[in-house]
Amino acid sequence: MGRGSHGCSVLGSSLLLLFCLGSAAAQKASTWKTLSGNPPAIIAKGGFSGLFPDSSDFAYGFVAAASSPDTALWCDVQLTRDGAGICLPDIRMDNCTNIANVYPKGKKTYSVNGVSTPGWFSVDYDSTGLSKVNLVQSLFSRVPYYDGTLPILPVESVFANYKAPAVWLNVQEELTRRRKLVFRLLNELAVEPSTNQTYGSMLKNLTFIKTFASGILVPKNYIWPVTQDNYLQPSTSVVGDAHKAGLEVYAADFANDFLLSYNYSYDPLTEYLNFIDNGAFSVDGVLTDFPITPSEAIGCFSNLNNSKTDNAKPLIISHNGASGDYPDCTDLAYQKAVTDGADVIDCPVQVTKDGIPICMSSIDLMDVTTVSTSQFSSQTTVIKDIKNGAGVYSFNLTWDDIAKNLKPKISNPMTTFDVYRNPRNKNAGSFMRLSDFLAFAKGKELSGVMISIEHAAFMAEKLGFGVVDAVIKALDDSGYSKQTAQKVMIQSTNSSVLVKFKEQTKYNLVYMLEEDVRDAAPSSLADIKKFANAVSVRTTSIYPESKHYLINQTSHIVQTLQSAGLPVYVYVLMNEFVSQPNDFFADATTQINTYVQKKGAGVDGIITDFPATVHRYRLSPCTSKESNLPTFMLPVQPGGLSGTIIDPAAQPPAMAPMPLLTDSDVAESPLPPVKNVTAPAPGASRAIKMRTDASIIVALLVLCASLII
Repeated sequence: MGRGSHGCSVLGSSLLLLFCLGSAAAQKASTWKTLSGNPPAIIAKGGFSGLFPDSSDFAYGFVAAASSPDTALWCDVQLTRDGAGICLPDIRMDNCTNIANVYPKGKKTYSVNGVSTPGWFSVDYDSTGLSKVNLVQSLFSRVPYYDGTLPILPVESVFANYKAPAVWLNVQEELTRRRKLVFRLLNELAVEPSTNQTYGSMLKNLTFIKTFASGILVPKNYIWPVTQDNYLQPSTSVVGDAHKAGLEVYAADFANDFLLSYNYSYDPLTEYLNFIDNGAFSVDGVLTDFPITPSEAIGCFSNLNNSKTDNAKPLIISHNGASGDYPDCTDLAYQKAVTDGADVIDCPVQVTKDGIPICMSSIDLMDVTTVSTSQFSSQTTVIKDIKNGAGVYSFNLTWDDIAKNLKPKISNPMTTFDVYRNPRNKNAGSFMRLSDFLAFAKGKELSGVMISIEHAAFMAEKLGFGVVDAVIKALDDSGYSKQTAQKVMIQSTNSSVLVKFKEQTKYNLVYMLEEDVRDAAPSSLADIKKFANAVSVRTTSIYPESKHYLINQTSHIVQTLQSAGLPVYVYVLMNEFVSQPNDFFADATTQINTYVQKKGAGVDGIITDFPATVHRYRLSPCTSKESNLPTFMLPVQPGGLSGTIIDPAAQPPAMAPMPLLTDSDVAESPLPPVKNVTAPAPGASRAIKMRTDASIIVALLVLCASLII
């Protein structure tokens, strides 16, 4: 059983993992802190099982297309009634196949490691019977579009049909012939059946393990444990102790779409680097559902701490500071953005009741502060010029009201998926006025600042506040109008705002397209060039998506704008895997790579909640070249992944073509003059709502009078 072209026969112990060596080329010694000094091994668990059903033909076949060429394959071996070995990730077939539909009366109960376990089991069926059964995705959180379309594979086919330097077999019986053995440890409190000891106690006796194995495979939290609230604890001595005993250490349970420790900022590449490139130790290999990411870590992003390479592209623009780690537009968010390598930090300007420009990502304080639990929670008002629902707006409160009584609230754009950011710091940091922001940025290693302005017409007409004039004054007062060390960028979705800045300043003006467009008409380009120096576009304008897949719909917006001499910045990139189409493999680096490389979108800049991820990308020697890139660093091709879905009913639905940007979309009336709105008396609140309430009362009195008459 299990004998293939690599000459490795299997049978094995539940304690052991057989590492079957293939014809991999010997690797040169290096400075890696592995036991051998070689780069860590990558083992693809059931193939690329983060994307396709575990142990399927697609999963195994995709490894060579999207991973390092020395990536090994993993097969969980199960036995059939006629003694054949098959690859299945679960001993209970109903967890990973459609067998319950094929054989609805086949459910049985067996004792598995002393535990009574009901289900469908491979030992009850022969190979012919299982040929009618197909694989399904074993994790409900992953896409089900391949369910029931891919057959169960025999062990022999993994050796025969896929290019891999090695195959790891997780076997069940007793080992009779071996090349290399690795002992797998499960949960520390679980009991290993042949010794009746817990795995935790066995870990303390590494010299005993060395008598029958050359290495150990452990859950990753054996090495980097986490607290109950999912933050990293100090690393353990497991790797160092095992290396001293002459044992290699392999870490398991890596998956890009699992909840990572908050310390990793939802970036799986950061997690891998913490296991292989932390300066103190390196594991000897990783077992992963997404082999592309450790391929990137080992091949392109290790040993960057001393890197003198900075490819300067793309331009890194923060989105509300490093808002993926701290509340938007706070001192902590801006400090981290600078530390993380942002070129430009941004301030979306709002105005307070006492006329102070502040940095706040939303005009509605309900979105980004704790106002809903404060003494100001009753000061809600409905302003349809801004949004349909009720809010407590920045102009309802004075600066002191906000700064002294409210706390920031971290943004959580992915709460639909129960994904939350840095809960320990969800209310950390201090609010900043525009003047504070400009003072902070001055002297920092930044190429510039970006000030975003929205609702300017509303502020002028309804609040009597000229936001353009206020921003120009703040820049003058801070000395930005008299220096050239840092570029000043003004961004707005309103051409009227940028036109006014064009008339009064020489700042760099960025036109933000808030709607998806596939291209820009020549007339619209001519209009944009009259008032803008660059354009920001949505991710979905460049790569349209349907049902969480990139679709093969042609978009020329980047090339058209660049041909007109307008740099293009894409917004907003986030690390959270649920924010990305499946084509990016739940890997923020793959997404960045696809937007930046010329064979991808070729954008000039990235607006991001996580500047550190983009900055690390820029430091990699792999990103300084376009030719001879490793396969795992090639941009993804829209429509390529959705084309692998066999069932037509599961295909992403077709989308209507995105519209063309025309001059009528760009043209706006000039900003209205600032009206003289009487300031509210001290202590007054909700000026706009009070005026609205008063008008309603007057109307009711008139109505009552008419009825009496």
